[in-house]
Amino acid sequence: MVIGLDCADPELVFGRWLSDLPNIKRVLEAGVHGKLRSITPPITVPAWMCMMTSRDPGELGIYGFRNRSQYGYDDLSVANSASVQEPTVWDILSREGKDSIIIGVPPTYPVKPLRGSLVSCFLTPGSQSQFTYPHDLRPEVQRLVGDYMMDVKGFRTEKKQWLLSQIYEMTTKRFSVAKHLLKTRPWDFFMMVEMGTDRIHHGFWQFMDAQHVLYAGDNNPFRNAIHEYYKYVDCLLGELLEFADANTRVLIVSDHGAKRMDGAIALNEWLVQKGYMVLKRYPTVPTRFDQLEIDWSKTKAWGEGGYYGRIFLNVQGREPQGVVSSSQYNALRRQLKEELEALGDADGRTIGTRVVLSEEVYKQTRNIAPDLSIFFGDLYWRSSGMVGEGRIHSKENDTGPDGANHNWDGVFLMAEGKDLARSASRAAPPVEGLRLYDIAPTILEAFKIAPLPLMQGKSVHWPLARAV
Repeated sequence: MVIGLDCADPELVFGRWLSDLPNIKRVLEAGVHGKLRSITPPITVPAWMCMMTSRDPGELGIYGFRNRSQYGYDDLSVANSASVQEPTVWDILSREGKDSIIIGVPPTYPVKPLRGSLVSCFLTPGSQSQFTYPHDLRPEVQRLVGDYMMDVKGFRTEKKQWLLSQIYEMTTKRFSVAKHLLKTRPWDFFMMVEMGTDRIHHGFWQFMDAQHVLYAGDNNPFRNAIHEYYKYVDCLLGELLEFADANTRVLIVSDHGAKRMDGAIALNEWLVQKGYMVLKRYPTVPTRFDQLEIDWSKTKAWGEGGYYGRIFLNVQGREPQGVVSSSQYNALRRQLKEELEALGDADGRTIGTRVVLSEEVYKQTRNIAPDLSIFFGDLYWRSSGMVGEGRIHSKENDTGPDGANHNWDGVFLMAEGKDLARSASRAAPPVEGLRLYDIAPTILEAFKIAPLPLMQGKSVHWPLARAV
């Protein structure tokens, strides 16, 4: 049984709020736990699929929510299940004759056949789409919960009370479906991912964190919104644990963590000001990349915004109007890396930006990888793709209100069902060095199935003995 809480943060789960999360605490005290190092980049898509295949983003050819589909200048496509060519844990288990229940794991839309039942993820266009396998599961889900919610559409909003109610409704429906399937379907492997933990971080972090640049004050009405939601999820999680018998191994995991967002850095504005991107006409108002008038015959690089930044070089023989020669390519990348890592905040103070080259962090690069990936302020800052007003730094997010960015570490907890009923006097110390890639081999080992040869992770072995 794998319960995924998208974006659940170890500082909150293991630190500040553990005593308020009795069911999570029970798993922690009964087994092993630790911070789970995410991927580069620590983004929901592709992180969950990297977890379930034990392959890195370069091997999967998925570098984020949107990816270049061709070597043009605006050919970005949204990743989906068809983008995933490597076998997932449930694909392997299906071949071994094991039944799976899969709910909400990104990206599982469009649905693919498996041995068992599947409810697709937040990338599903809506409940009018075919979001289940088998197909006749869809009306069953809708009879149970009405309009099933894959996500909160428009979660970047100032309508915070509405957002809060939507997150709770989505979470309640997802756990109701999970309990229903656990009751009515055969299963050897169960996995669900709840997106509400991610959405509530992005919507409400600035109300909780007194260090946030947009902190709303000690008496704001949403100061405890994230805390109360964690407690609610813990209660629902406890109901799922009732389905874990003595022989069930339970994992609680997240794909990455969360941290406050100090602001946004306008990557394309910076490229314009440095002369790497040349415009035919500078916009009079902040303008998205796809609406800019760019002189490609003089442009060396352009960027893509998001929780992390991506830069693509305009390479001769690769892009339609490429100007960067192969002999200039690596020198230009080194130059951009050096300048971006030196870029500080609005007052020039160092923020600790990290720039990586794809071939340095991936075993191979399929499809079209970024030429550089930028983690502004080590993820305290996000990347904006907007150009206009001459400003590089902003306190506001360019795609709507957002109070949090992702962080490098998620959570990992694992316990055996037979140990969950026992009370431990103290928890084992956290395990160090856990990686997101370790989850798939750990699951397969529980079924006595060897990991595939190219899987990058190692099984987290159950301790032979522990203090209780």
